[in-house]
Amino acid sequence: MATRTVNPNRMELLNLKRELAIARRGHKMLKDKRDELMRRFLTYIDENERLRREVDKRLRVAMRGLTLAGAVMHPAVLEESLLLGGEPLRATGSVRRIMGVDVPVLSLPEVAVEGRRLPYGYAGTSPELDAAVEDLVEALPGMLQLAEVEKTVQLLAAEIERTRRRVNSLEHVKIPELEALIRSITLKMEENERGNLTRLMKVKDQIVAREIMERRRRNEELGAKQPDNRVATVGANGGAL
Repeated sequence: MATRTVNPNRMELLNLKRELAIARRGHKMLKDKRDELMRRFLTYIDENERLRREVDKRLRVAMRGLTLAGAVMHPAVLEESLLLGGEPLRATGSVRRIMGVDVPVLSLPEVAVEGRRLPYGYAGTSPELDAAVEDLVEALPGMLQLAEVEKTVQLLAAEIERTRRRVNSLEHVKIPELEALIRSITLKMEENERGNLTRLMKVKDQIVAREIMERRRRNEELGAKQPDNRVATVGANGGAL
């Protein structure tokens, strides 16, 4: 049902039709955007599940190694070895756009991972600990990529929801309102045109009626004068005889 108050004239009707055309184009563009966002979202969902499985697998291997290391090493030595800090790994981050959405791009230089040395000495530690730490280091790029994909999924989901609300607003509120206004103005203008036509017909009938009355009056005047002329003519002729 229309909620706006507009003047029922042709200019307003043209403006509403133009606004309706723009709303329909925007509705189509937003639907296309929503569909493409959904397609990309599902792709990232699959990628997220794949990375999650890989990271979980690597972490399970690393945790198994730490468990074995704890079984063969003294707990104090194991704790001290794990608390030793090494060179920090520096990840790089940037932003790229997906359908108007800024998503993160995270990366870890391969050199920093491959050339990384263990933070502790080999004396007093077990090979199981070395293998577990190396597994953890090798899992870092996958964990970073997983964080990137999960954040991308969150951002795309939020954008899909915003786009869906805009599509629904246009489809169920804006476009029906404009269509109702256009119908209302069209009906009002047609009613006005019928009223104007009726008034014109009445005016025409009045003009025709006046013309008929005027002709009738003139004919009556002419008819009233003609007998006098005949009498005068007869009298004149009689006098001549």
